[in-house]
Amino acid sequence: QVQLVESGGGLVQAGGSLRLSCAASGRTFSRYAMGWFRQAVGKKREFVGAISWSGGSTSYADSVKGRFTISKDNAKNTVYLQMNSLKPEDTAVYYCAADPGNLFGSRSLVEYDYWGQGTQVTVSS
Repeated sequence: QVQLVESGGGLVQAGGSLRLSCAASGRTFSRYAMGWFRQAVGKKREFVGAISWSGGSTSYADSVKGRFTISKDNAKNTVYLQMNSLKPEDTAVYYCAADPGNLFGSRSLVEYDYWGQGTQVTVSS
């Protein structure tokens, strides 16, 4: 079993930055990919980005490319989402997720077995 806890959300003005963290505990010896998703009010949960277990491969949604960066520290069992040049449309609850069955990050929500509780990011205009 894997437990995930997100932190770092908050209120920020457009153009600002935030860094989200996702701390993993439990079966952390497993090799699994990690992903970030977000869900705005009235919308479906959508893919933001993913990172392989090694951290050597990443992928991003077109809407965040060039602005968001995913990284991870396996020694600390933590994955990060650095968000720069934030826009009001980035406002959402952000979730991290783990896929214990894959070394590489998938863009598909259904591939992930473990989810954090989410952290709110609000970008004001």
